[in-house]
Amino acid sequence: MNNNITLSTCFIAVDDHDKALEFYRDILGLEVRQDVGFEGMRWVTVGSPSQPDVNIVLEPPAANPNASPADKQAMAELLAKGMLRGVLFATDDVDATFEHIRAAGGEVLQEPIDQPYGVRDCAFRDPAGNLLRFNQPKR
Repeated sequence: MNNNITLSTCFIAVDDHDKALEFYRDILGLEVRQDVGFEGMRWVTVGSPSQPDVNIVLEPPAANPNASPADKQAMAELLAKGMLRGVLFATDDVDATFEHIRAAGGEVLQEPIDQPYGVRDCAFRDPAGNLLRFNQPKR
């Protein structure tokens, strides 16, 4: 197979777009690429200025119009518990990134440590409860 496959878009579940933007835009420094209202919904994408081809959609767990009310409720409950899958971000200085997010009020889950699998990383929860890890290769 000779296809050049690259990541273009991924999704992070959020329960409040404004709180999510305060975190992802104002604290992490991601740029807002789209913030559009459509049929009672809101489509918000952010991304790193250094990765212009990769978009992150901040999407409520109830955004799927085909989901049943029970499924929407179950997703909202899992999000509130922080039980949805996490996101890993790469940084060139995990200690500085940690201090910046902590100083801005980020919910710390793990201070920077050297992991046995070759990275130094730290972990936070975003305002919706998602696990976010920030790592760099060990020096």
